[in-house]
Amino acid sequence: MRKAFFIAACMVSLTMSAQKQPPLVYDVEDTGAKMATPVMLTANELPVVNTLRNPLLFSNGKKKVKKFKDWERRRHEISSLIQHYEIGTKPQTSDCTLKARMDGDTLIVDVTRGGQTLTLKSHIRYPKVGKAPYPVLIGTSNISLPRQLIDDMPLATMVYRESQVNGYTQWGRNKKDRGQHEFDRLYPELVDNGAYSQWAWGLSRLIDGLQQLGPEKTRIDTRHIGVTGCSYAGKMALFCGAFDERVALTIAQEPGGGGAAAWRVSNKLDSVETLDRTDYHWFKESLRTSFGEDNTFRLPYDHHELVAMICPRAVLMLGNTDYRWLADESGYVSMSAAATVWQHFGIADRVGFSILGGHPHCMLPEAQYPAVKAFINRFLLGGNDDTSNVRFAPDFTGKVDLSRWINYP
Repeated sequence: MRKAFFIAACMVSLTMSAQKQPPLVYDVEDTGAKMATPVMLTANELPVVNTLRNPLLFSNGKKKVKKFKDWERRRHEISSLIQHYEIGTKPQTSDCTLKARMDGDTLIVDVTRGGQTLTLKSHIRYPKVGKAPYPVLIGTSNISLPRQLIDDMPLATMVYRESQVNGYTQWGRNKKDRGQHEFDRLYPELVDNGAYSQWAWGLSRLIDGLQQLGPEKTRIDTRHIGVTGCSYAGKMALFCGAFDERVALTIAQEPGGGGAAAWRVSNKLDSVETLDRTDYHWFKESLRTSFGEDNTFRLPYDHHELVAMICPRAVLMLGNTDYRWLADESGYVSMSAAATVWQHFGIADRVGFSILGGHPHCMLPEAQYPAVKAFINRFLLGGNDDTSNVRFAPDFTGKVDLSRWINYP
Protein backbone atom coordinates (compact mmCIF):
# COMPACT_ATOMS: atom_id res chain seq x y z
CA MET A 1 0.00 0.00 0.00
CA ARG A 2 2.76 2.44 0.95
CA LYS A 3 4.79 1.46 -2.12
CA ALA A 4 1.81 2.09 -4.39
CA PHE A 5 1.20 5.47 -2.74
CA PHE A 6 4.86 6.43 -3.22
CA ILE A 7 4.80 5.46 -6.91
CA ALA A 8 1.58 7.40 -7.46
CA ALA A 9 3.02 10.48 -5.75
CA CYS A 10 6.14 10.29 -7.92
CA MET A 11 4.05 9.99 -11.09
CA VAL A 12 2.04 13.08 -10.08
CA SER A 13 5.28 14.94 -9.34
CA LEU A 14 6.76 14.08 -12.74
CA THR A 15 3.56 15.13 -14.51
CA MET A 16 3.36 18.45 -12.69
CA SER A 17 7.06 19.21 -13.23
CA ALA A 18 6.45 19.12 -16.96
CA GLN A 19 3.70 21.70 -16.57
CA LYS A 20 3.73 25.26 -15.28
CA GLN A 21 4.43 25.26 -11.55
CA PRO A 22 1.83 26.76 -9.18
CA PRO A 23 2.81 30.23 -7.93
CA LEU A 24 4.97 30.66 -4.86
CA VAL A 25 2.90 33.57 -3.54
CA TYR A 26 0.02 35.90 -4.47
CA ASP A 27 -0.50 39.65 -4.52
CA VAL A 28 -3.89 39.53 -2.77
CA GLU A 29 -4.93 38.44 0.69
CA ASP A 30 -7.61 35.96 -0.36
CA THR A 31 -7.95 34.77 -3.95
CA GLY A 32 -11.26 33.06 -3.19
CA ALA A 33 -12.92 35.90 -1.29
CA LYS A 34 -15.89 36.14 -3.66
CA MET A 35 -16.56 32.41 -3.88
CA ALA A 36 -19.64 30.75 -2.41
CA THR A 37 -19.33 29.19 1.04
CA PRO A 38 -20.39 25.61 1.80
CA VAL A 39 -23.54 24.77 3.76
CA MET A 40 -22.87 24.97 7.50
CA LEU A 41 -24.54 22.19 9.47
CA THR A 42 -24.96 21.92 13.22
CA ALA A 43 -22.75 19.51 15.12
CA ASN A 44 -25.59 17.00 15.45
CA GLU A 45 -26.20 17.10 11.70
CA LEU A 46 -22.57 16.34 10.88
CA PRO A 47 -21.40 12.72 10.53
CA VAL A 48 -18.83 11.12 12.80
CA VAL A 49 -15.52 10.78 10.92
CA ASN A 50 -12.87 8.83 12.81
CA THR A 51 -10.01 9.48 10.38
CA LEU A 52 -8.58 12.59 8.80
CA ARG A 53 -10.69 13.75 5.91
CA ASN A 54 -9.13 13.97 2.45
CA PRO A 55 -8.25 17.69 2.18
CA LEU A 56 -8.78 17.50 -1.60
CA LEU A 57 -12.37 16.31 -1.23
CA PHE A 58 -14.99 19.03 -1.68
CA SER A 59 -17.45 19.58 1.16
CA ASN A 60 -20.29 17.89 -0.71
CA GLY A 61 -18.25 14.67 -0.62
CA LYS A 62 -18.85 14.02 -4.32
CA LYS A 63 -15.83 15.48 -6.09
CA LYS A 64 -12.12 15.85 -5.49
CA VAL A 65 -9.68 18.49 -6.60
CA LYS A 66 -7.83 17.17 -9.61
CA LYS A 67 -6.32 20.22 -11.25
CA PHE A 68 -4.62 23.09 -9.48
CA LYS A 69 -7.14 25.61 -10.83
CA ASP A 70 -9.78 23.89 -8.67
CA TRP A 71 -7.75 24.15 -5.46
CA GLU A 72 -8.75 27.78 -4.91
CA ARG A 73 -12.38 26.74 -4.48
CA ARG A 74 -11.53 23.91 -2.07
CA ARG A 75 -9.20 26.18 -0.10
CA HIS A 76 -12.03 28.70 0.26
CA GLU A 77 -14.29 25.95 1.61
CA ILE A 78 -11.74 25.06 4.29
CA SER A 79 -11.29 28.73 5.19
CA SER A 80 -15.05 29.17 5.54
CA LEU A 81 -15.40 26.09 7.76
CA ILE A 82 -12.60 27.11 10.11
CA GLN A 83 -13.96 30.62 10.47
CA HIS A 84 -17.53 29.42 11.05
CA TYR A 85 -16.82 26.67 13.56
CA GLU A 86 -13.53 27.60 15.23
CA ILE A 87 -12.12 31.13 15.18
CA GLY A 88 -14.83 33.46 13.91
CA THR A 89 -14.88 35.73 10.89
CA LYS A 90 -11.72 37.33 9.57
CA PRO A 91 -13.45 40.39 8.08
CA GLN A 92 -12.63 41.96 4.76
CA THR A 93 -11.75 45.64 4.77
CA SER A 94 -13.81 46.96 1.85
CA ASP A 95 -15.69 49.21 4.31
CA CYS A 96 -12.51 50.41 6.03
CA THR A 97 -10.13 53.28 5.34
CA LEU A 98 -6.47 52.34 5.63
CA LYS A 99 -3.65 54.86 5.78
CA ALA A 100 -0.01 53.85 6.11
CA ARG A 101 3.09 55.92 6.81
CA MET A 102 6.69 55.51 7.91
CA ASP A 103 8.08 57.20 11.00
CA GLY A 104 11.79 56.60 10.59
CA ASP A 105 12.06 52.81 10.38
CA THR A 106 8.65 52.21 11.96
CA LEU A 107 5.64 51.25 9.86
CA ILE A 108 2.39 52.80 11.13
CA VAL A 109 -0.98 51.67 9.80
CA ASP A 110 -4.27 53.35 10.77
CA VAL A 111 -7.41 51.32 10.05
CA THR A 112 -10.69 53.25 10.38
CA ARG A 113 -14.22 51.80 10.34
CA GLY A 114 -17.45 53.26 11.69
CA GLY A 115 -15.67 56.28 13.11
CA GLN A 116 -13.25 54.10 15.11
CA THR A 117 -9.52 53.85 14.36
CA LEU A 118 -7.11 51.05 15.27
CA THR A 119 -3.41 51.81 14.93
CA LEU A 120 -0.70 49.23 14.28
CA LYS A 121 2.99 50.01 14.66
CA SER A 122 5.95 47.79 13.81
CA HIS A 123 9.64 48.67 13.71
CA ILE A 124 11.51 47.35 10.68
CA ARG A 125 15.01 46.10 11.36
CA TYR A 126 17.00 46.28 8.14
CA PRO A 127 19.91 43.94 7.39
CA LYS A 128 23.54 45.06 7.12
CA VAL A 129 24.02 43.05 3.95
CA GLY A 130 22.28 42.93 0.60
CA LYS A 131 20.35 45.63 -1.24
CA ALA A 132 16.81 46.98 -0.92
CA PRO A 133 14.07 46.03 -1.41
CA TYR A 134 14.57 43.33 1.20
CA PRO A 135 12.55 40.22 1.95
CA VAL A 136 11.02 40.45 5.40
CA LEU A 137 10.38 37.95 8.20
CA ILE A 138 7.57 39.03 10.53
CA GLY A 139 7.52 37.58 14.02
CA THR A 140 4.15 37.12 15.67
CA SER A 141 4.59 38.55 19.17
CA ASN A 142 8.32 37.88 18.84
CA ILE A 143 10.94 36.19 16.68
CA SER A 144 12.09 33.10 18.56
CA LEU A 145 14.46 31.97 15.82
CA PRO A 146 18.07 32.61 16.95
CA ARG A 147 19.48 35.92 15.81
CA GLN A 148 22.78 34.26 14.90
CA LEU A 149 20.81 32.19 12.40
CA ILE A 150 19.30 35.11 10.48
CA ASP A 151 21.46 38.18 11.19
CA ASP A 152 23.93 37.41 8.40
CA MET A 153 21.12 37.13 5.82
CA PRO A 154 19.93 39.97 3.55
CA LEU A 155 16.62 39.76 5.39
CA ALA A 156 14.66 42.49 7.15
CA THR A 157 12.65 41.60 10.27
CA MET A 158 9.57 43.01 11.97
CA VAL A 159 7.63 42.10 15.09
CA TYR A 160 3.83 42.10 14.98
CA ARG A 161 2.60 43.23 18.41
CA GLU A 162 -0.70 41.41 18.60
CA SER A 163 -1.65 43.29 21.77
CA GLN A 164 -2.46 46.24 19.50
CA VAL A 165 -5.40 44.18 18.19
CA ASN A 166 -6.48 42.53 21.44
CA GLY A 167 -5.01 42.07 24.88
CA TYR A 168 -5.15 38.29 25.17
CA THR A 169 -1.97 36.65 26.40
CA GLN A 170 -0.69 33.09 26.27
CA TRP A 171 -2.29 32.35 29.61
CA GLY A 172 -5.47 34.35 29.17
CA ARG A 173 -4.43 36.90 31.79
CA ASN A 174 -6.01 39.91 30.19
CA LYS A 175 -7.69 42.87 31.83
CA LYS A 176 -10.57 42.83 29.35
CA ASP A 177 -12.82 40.04 28.19
CA ARG A 178 -14.14 38.92 24.84
CA GLY A 179 -15.71 41.79 22.91
CA GLN A 180 -13.85 44.53 24.82
CA HIS A 181 -10.63 44.89 22.84
CA GLU A 182 -9.30 47.26 20.17
CA PHE A 183 -10.51 45.02 17.34
CA ASP A 184 -14.00 45.01 18.85
CA ARG A 185 -14.29 48.79 18.56
CA LEU A 186 -14.12 48.38 14.79
CA TYR A 187 -16.17 45.17 14.62
CA PRO A 188 -18.67 45.11 17.52
CA GLU A 189 -20.83 42.67 15.55
CA LEU A 190 -18.06 40.01 15.77
CA VAL A 191 -18.20 39.69 19.54
CA ASP A 192 -17.96 35.87 19.36
CA ASN A 193 -14.63 35.90 17.52
CA GLY A 194 -11.63 34.13 18.97
CA ALA A 195 -8.25 35.81 19.12
CA TYR A 196 -6.74 33.94 16.18
CA SER A 197 -9.14 35.43 13.63
CA GLN A 198 -8.46 38.89 15.04
CA TRP A 199 -4.69 38.40 15.09
CA ALA A 200 -4.71 37.10 11.52
CA TRP A 201 -6.71 40.20 10.52
CA GLY A 202 -4.13 42.48 12.16
CA LEU A 203 -1.14 40.85 10.46
CA SER A 204 -2.89 41.32 7.12
CA ARG A 205 -3.30 45.02 7.79
CA LEU A 206 0.46 45.38 8.28
CA ILE A 207 0.94 43.73 4.89
CA ASP A 208 -1.65 46.16 3.47
CA GLY A 209 0.49 48.99 4.79
CA LEU A 210 3.66 47.62 3.20
CA GLN A 211 1.86 47.26 -0.12
CA GLN A 212 0.27 50.70 0.06
CA LEU A 213 3.57 52.49 0.67
CA GLY A 214 5.59 50.34 -1.72
CA PRO A 215 9.30 49.47 -1.70
CA GLU A 216 10.35 53.07 -2.38
CA LYS A 217 9.25 54.06 1.13
CA THR A 218 9.51 50.79 3.07
CA ARG A 219 12.49 49.16 1.29
CA ILE A 220 10.55 45.88 1.60
CA ASP A 221 9.88 43.32 -1.12
CA THR A 222 6.24 42.32 -0.55
CA ARG A 223 6.58 39.29 -2.81
CA HIS A 224 8.87 37.73 -0.21
CA ILE A 225 7.13 37.99 3.16
CA GLY A 226 7.62 35.33 5.84
CA VAL A 227 5.84 34.90 9.16
CA THR A 228 7.07 33.00 12.20
CA GLY A 229 6.23 32.52 15.87
CA CYS A 230 6.58 30.01 18.69
CA SER A 231 4.12 28.29 21.05
CA TYR A 232 0.83 30.24 21.13
CA ALA A 233 2.50 32.60 18.66
CA GLY A 234 3.39 29.54 16.56
CA LYS A 235 -0.33 28.92 16.27
CA MET A 236 -0.73 32.59 15.44
CA ALA A 237 1.88 32.40 12.69
CA LEU A 238 0.13 29.37 11.24
CA PHE A 239 -3.29 31.08 11.17
CA CYS A 240 -1.73 34.28 9.76
CA GLY A 241 0.03 32.37 6.99
CA ALA A 242 -2.99 30.22 6.18
CA PHE A 243 -5.36 33.19 5.95
CA ASP A 244 -3.19 35.55 3.89
CA GLU A 245 -1.92 34.39 0.52
CA ARG A 246 0.62 37.20 0.38
CA VAL A 247 2.75 35.31 2.91
CA ALA A 248 5.35 33.36 0.95
CA LEU A 249 6.73 31.34 3.89
CA THR A 250 5.19 30.27 7.19
CA ILE A 251 7.45 28.88 9.94
CA ALA A 252 5.32 27.57 12.81
CA GLN A 253 7.64 26.82 15.72
CA GLU A 254 6.30 24.44 18.39
CA PRO A 255 2.65 25.44 17.73
CA GLY A 256 1.17 22.57 19.76
CA GLY A 257 -2.50 21.64 19.95
CA GLY A 258 -4.73 24.05 18.08
CA GLY A 259 -1.84 24.70 15.71
CA ALA A 260 -0.54 22.10 13.28
CA ALA A 261 -1.78 19.21 15.44
CA ALA A 262 -5.06 17.64 14.35
CA TRP A 263 -7.85 17.85 16.94
CA ARG A 264 -8.94 14.27 16.19
CA VAL A 265 -5.51 12.74 16.70
CA SER A 266 -4.86 14.76 19.85
CA ASN A 267 -8.19 13.52 21.22
CA LYS A 268 -6.69 10.01 21.35
CA LEU A 269 -3.48 11.05 23.13
CA ASP A 270 -2.89 11.51 26.86
CA SER A 271 -1.64 14.68 28.54
CA VAL A 272 -1.72 16.90 25.45
CA GLU A 273 -3.52 20.07 24.41
CA THR A 274 -6.89 19.01 23.01
CA LEU A 275 -10.00 20.80 21.84
CA ASP A 276 -11.33 20.45 25.41
CA ARG A 277 -8.11 21.59 27.04
CA THR A 278 -6.92 24.80 25.46
CA ASP A 279 -7.29 28.54 26.01
CA TYR A 280 -10.73 29.63 24.84
CA HIS A 281 -9.79 33.26 24.52
CA TRP A 282 -8.19 32.01 21.30
CA PHE A 283 -11.20 30.22 19.81
CA LYS A 284 -14.98 30.60 19.63
CA GLU A 285 -16.65 29.29 22.79
CA SER A 286 -19.01 27.30 20.57
CA LEU A 287 -16.10 25.17 19.35
CA ARG A 288 -15.90 23.54 22.78
CA THR A 289 -19.63 23.37 23.46
CA SER A 290 -20.40 21.89 20.04
CA PHE A 291 -17.35 19.73 19.38
CA GLY A 292 -15.98 18.79 22.79
CA GLU A 293 -15.12 15.22 23.81
CA ASP A 294 -16.43 12.62 21.32
CA ASN A 295 -18.05 15.31 19.20
CA THR A 296 -14.54 16.29 18.08
CA PHE A 297 -14.99 13.57 15.45
CA ARG A 298 -17.93 15.48 13.97
CA LEU A 299 -15.77 18.44 12.93
CA PRO A 300 -16.18 18.85 9.15
CA TYR A 301 -12.43 19.60 8.85
CA ASP A 302 -9.27 19.27 10.92
CA HIS A 303 -5.98 21.08 11.27
CA HIS A 304 -4.19 19.20 8.53
CA GLU A 305 -6.55 21.23 6.34
CA LEU A 306 -5.61 24.46 8.13
CA VAL A 307 -2.00 23.68 7.19
CA ALA A 308 -3.05 22.73 3.66
CA MET A 309 -4.61 26.19 3.18
CA ILE A 310 -1.04 27.45 2.80
CA CYS A 311 -0.54 25.41 -0.39
CA PRO A 312 0.94 26.22 -2.93
CA ARG A 313 3.02 28.52 -0.72
CA ALA A 314 5.72 27.20 1.62
CA VAL A 315 5.41 26.04 5.22
CA LEU A 316 7.83 24.58 7.76
CA MET A 317 6.64 23.18 11.10
CA LEU A 318 9.14 22.83 13.96
CA GLY A 319 8.33 20.55 16.90
CA ASN A 320 9.78 19.63 20.28
CA THR A 321 9.08 16.17 21.68
CA ASP A 322 10.38 17.07 25.15
CA TYR A 323 7.04 18.79 25.85
CA ARG A 324 4.23 16.28 25.53
CA TRP A 325 1.59 19.02 25.89
CA LEU A 326 2.56 20.17 22.38
CA ALA A 327 1.00 17.00 20.93
CA ASP A 328 3.78 16.55 18.39
CA GLU A 329 2.68 13.01 17.56
CA SER A 330 -0.57 14.60 16.40
CA GLY A 331 1.44 17.30 14.63
CA TYR A 332 3.45 14.65 12.79
CA VAL A 333 0.30 12.89 11.59
CA SER A 334 -1.33 16.17 10.63
CA MET A 335 1.69 17.47 8.71
CA SER A 336 1.99 14.13 6.89
CA ALA A 337 -1.68 14.37 5.91
CA ALA A 338 -1.38 18.00 4.82
CA ALA A 339 1.69 17.22 2.71
CA THR A 340 -0.43 15.06 0.40
CA VAL A 341 -1.90 18.27 -1.05
CA TRP A 342 1.50 19.62 -2.09
CA GLN A 343 2.39 16.13 -3.36
CA HIS A 344 -0.77 16.07 -5.46
CA PHE A 345 0.36 19.22 -7.26
CA GLY A 346 3.97 18.05 -7.65
CA ILE A 347 5.42 20.66 -5.26
CA ALA A 348 6.14 18.54 -2.18
CA ASP A 349 9.41 20.42 -1.64
CA ARG A 350 7.39 23.41 -0.37
CA VAL A 351 6.24 21.68 2.83
CA GLY A 352 8.43 20.32 5.60
CA PHE A 353 8.67 19.50 9.29
CA SER A 354 11.40 18.95 11.84
CA ILE A 355 10.29 17.46 15.16
CA LEU A 356 13.19 16.96 17.56
CA GLY A 357 13.65 16.92 21.34
CA GLY A 358 16.64 17.74 23.51
CA HIS A 359 16.13 21.50 23.83
CA PRO A 360 14.09 24.01 25.87
CA HIS A 361 10.74 25.29 24.61
CA CYS A 362 11.08 27.93 21.87
CA MET A 363 14.88 27.64 21.81
CA LEU A 364 15.77 26.24 18.41
CA PRO A 365 18.56 23.63 18.59
CA GLU A 366 21.41 23.69 16.08
CA ALA A 367 20.12 20.41 14.65
CA GLN A 368 17.12 22.33 13.25
CA TYR A 369 19.15 25.21 11.82
CA PRO A 370 19.69 23.57 8.38
CA ALA A 371 15.95 23.12 7.79
CA VAL A 372 15.17 26.73 8.74
CA LYS A 373 18.03 28.11 6.66
CA ALA A 374 17.03 26.05 3.64
CA PHE A 375 13.41 27.26 3.71
CA ILE A 376 14.38 30.90 4.25
CA ASN A 377 17.03 30.80 1.55
CA ARG A 378 14.72 29.13 -0.94
CA PHE A 379 11.41 30.90 -0.36
CA LEU A 380 12.42 34.35 0.92
CA LEU A 381 15.88 34.91 -0.54
CA GLY A 382 15.37 33.22 -3.91
CA GLY A 383 18.07 30.59 -3.44
CA ASN A 384 18.11 27.07 -4.83
CA ASP A 385 18.42 25.15 -1.54
CA ASP A 386 17.08 21.61 -1.58
CA THR A 387 13.97 21.46 0.63
CA SER A 388 12.62 18.21 -0.77
CA ASN A 389 13.57 15.98 2.15
CA VAL A 390 12.84 18.12 5.22
CA ARG A 391 10.74 15.49 7.00
CA PHE A 392 12.47 14.79 10.34
CA ALA A 393 10.53 13.10 13.13
CA PRO A 394 12.69 10.24 14.49
CA ASP A 395 10.41 9.68 17.49
CA PHE A 396 7.45 9.00 15.21
CA THR A 397 8.61 7.95 11.72
CA GLY A 398 8.03 4.23 11.30
CA LYS A 399 6.57 4.05 14.82
CA VAL A 400 3.25 5.83 14.36
CA ASP A 401 0.76 4.10 12.07
CA LEU A 402 -0.16 6.84 9.61
CA SER A 403 -2.67 4.56 7.89
CA ARG A 404 -4.79 4.71 11.04
CA TRP A 405 -5.55 8.33 10.20
CA ILE A 406 -4.66 8.79 6.52
CA ASN A 407 -6.57 6.18 4.56
CA TYR A 408 -7.68 8.18 1.56
CA PRO A 409 -6.12 7.43 -1.87
